[in-house]
Amino acid sequence: MHEYPVTREFINIAARKAREANARRVTRICLVVGEQSGFAPESLQMYFEMIAEGTVCENAELEITTVKTQWYCPRCDAPYARRPLSFACPRCGRDGEPTSVGGEFYVDRIEVAE
Repeated sequence: MHEYPVTREFINIAARKAREANARRVTRICLVVGEQSGFAPESLQMYFEMIAEGTVCENAELEITTVKTQWYCPRCDAPYARRPLSFACPRCGRDGEPTSVGGEFYVDRIEVAE
């Protein structure tokens, strides 16, 4: 349910950008959502459809790009995708370290129609 307020906020951002561009409506909102951001793309989509109704964002496409979580192995000096229930590097077996990749959440692009 924590997706509701952030969805409302990115709709407000898109509506503000549409007003600034003197556009009639928003046609597409592109989000980048990391796997570890804490936001579920399905919930964002559901709330988007509800909240956008009656706004300049109604019927806009919500495009969500998901960023896979990445870990880093100091021994191999390389990033890797962590396997479920394991922190081990797939090359050397040593436990890696989390990185910030996969924690993203931001509006990448807003498209409007004039």
